[in-house]
Amino acid sequence: MLLWILFIAIVLLFLAIDLGIFHKNAEIISNKDAARWTLIWVSVSLCFSGVIYTLYESGLVLNPENYSSSAAVLKYITGYLVELSLSADNIFVIAVIFGSFKIAQKHQHRILFWGIIGAIIFRGLLIFFGTLLVHQFHWITYIFGVFLIFTALKMLNKKEEEHFDPKNSTAYKLIGKVLPVSHAPNQNQFFIFENGKKVATLLFVALLVIEIMDVVFALDSVPAILSITSDPFLVFSSNIFAILGLRSMYFFLANMLAKFQYLEYSIIAILSFIGLKMLVKDFLPIAEWISLLVIASALTLGIGVSLIKSK
Repeated sequence: MLLWILFIAIVLLFLAIDLGIFHKNAEIISNKDAARWTLIWVSVSLCFSGVIYTLYESGLVLNPENYSSSAAVLKYITGYLVELSLSADNIFVIAVIFGSFKIAQKHQHRILFWGIIGAIIFRGLLIFFGTLLVHQFHWITYIFGVFLIFTALKMLNKKEEEHFDPKNSTAYKLIGKVLPVSHAPNQNQFFIFENGKKVATLLFVALLVIEIMDVVFALDSVPAILSITSDPFLVFSSNIFAILGLRSMYFFLANMLAKFQYLEYSIIAILSFIGLKMLVKDFLPIAEWISLLVIASALTLGIGVSLIKSK
């Protein structure tokens, strides 16, 4: 419990330093700044594998799966790459939400900051119940496997003309029924007063829609990482580090999403592989280094082909 509290406290400290010192004023994040922060978060995430090794080597962390320190590191890195790759669709949806609600660039960082706080809470709950189910009911892994393959097939068969419109989404319609919303442009607060009445702004609506969509995406990503390990600390830490890097990665990649048009096929391949792995794990165990190689190769191939085709 002390380890969990310490880890969450460090994460919150990182976020407080980020927003309170480096990005305390509303400003447009440049590509150079976004690239630098993306590199920082990826480096911190990979360096945390050294902490994982130390914790599992010394026995300071509860190890329900009896992993060796090197096995724990391998599973952490594999899980982190899976979560990072599945974030690509999340980045696209966030860009659509910001565009739909006409959120100024200088306010987007603030929304994503609070979005990450909510994501940490919701992911934590999903991971807790997901690992509980896996440990209590082994057969649930087969259901997760079928669900991931179904998701991959659905992505593969998605029609080109299908576009996500936040203003037509169920989430937006529900928010409008519960909260009075101001549609005045260029608001810089989550709530304002109109005619003496407190109302939500489009910034707050965008934040809620992003939170709801993150829960939807988590329904794919949590089962995906549970196929790699059901160790709660490895699942949670790899998830959180992927989420922490999502903000800077969004500002770095949002304007270049059109160039990575084949990355979606990488995600389809990864989901399909993980789903199959969950279905055959009791009959044909797949070594973790093979999983890491397949996932890294799929990502590299998707990015490489996208860059070549975009030229």
